[in-house]
Amino acid sequence: MKKKIAVVMGGFSGEHDISINSGNEVFKALDREKYEPYRIVVEPNEWFYLADDGSHLPLDKNDFSVTIDGQKVRFDLAFVIVHGNPGENGRLQGYFDMIGMKYTTCDFYTSVLTFNKGYCNPLVRSFDIVALAKSRLIYRGQVDTDAILAELELPIFVKPAAGGSSVGMTKVKRPEDLPAAIERALHEDDQVLVEEFIEGREFGCGVIQTKDELIAFPVTEIIPIGREFFDYEAKYHGFSNEVTPAEVDARVSQLMQDTAKKLYKMLNCRGIVRFDFIYNEKKEKLYFLEINTIPGQSAESIVPKQARAMGISTSELYTMVIESFL
Repeated sequence: MKKKIAVVMGGFSGEHDISINSGNEVFKALDREKYEPYRIVVEPNEWFYLADDGSHLPLDKNDFSVTIDGQKVRFDLAFVIVHGNPGENGRLQGYFDMIGMKYTTCDFYTSVLTFNKGYCNPLVRSFDIVALAKSRLIYRGQVDTDAILAELELPIFVKPAAGGSSVGMTKVKRPEDLPAAIERALHEDDQVLVEEFIEGREFGCGVIQTKDELIAFPVTEIIPIGREFFDYEAKYHGFSNEVTPAEVDARVSQLMQDTAKKLYKMLNCRGIVRFDFIYNEKKEKLYFLEINTIPGQSAESIVPKQARAMGISTSELYTMVIESFL
């Protein structure tokens, strides 16, 4: 009998539409000979099953089920592709744990920890396996721009501590621009991470734990086009060039893959995770940038491209994910 897979998408954040796009791609790519997929959309006021004809049916949150044509459908697994809140911050994972539903992401504890960069970065720094930019975590109502500028050298990045897709992120070059940048980030979150700019090339490396092995995918170099950094426009509106495999020395590529696999284990990750790095060629130094515990899965997203570069089709990739949890 085919396993019933709930492809969970949507969410409560500014990444909602990106999640819907990713979720639809996962839904289309799942192997229909093995699985029976259902699109489940999670939104602030409604959780529902999205039928092929566009109609909606309410989801029963008591047991994460849906009644279709008088038949109650229960799922064998939730393939979670909700970026941001509540998919990456642990809330969905906590709910699934409470009702006994299997799911394809990091667990509650890892999701909570890694979603907040201000909490995750000190932990990664304590592992002493990769460098990090000098940074400061600030809270709403406790902003002291003079202290920030005394501690950190310009240029600096100002970003919501908990968030993704570079929403609310600003590169600040002048002291007078810092208050507005902080206010922009506070519009997205109550905590803001301010960190020094690291000169270098940006890379992403996907990692997956299958039933048999831990795999680091070929590294991708992320090159913004006409943008100062890999911001929202660069990510989703074509203002970047993503080269897979990256045109970089094999030694550097191996370093990133090895570091990504170590971080995956040390942070107790599960499913598909992507680690982003900056490599400074002058210093020959690798810096940890961030972890994405639910990376994008659209046709042009980084991890699916990396898998294809290894000869793994998108459908095969998702089968690997599902089989590792069933």
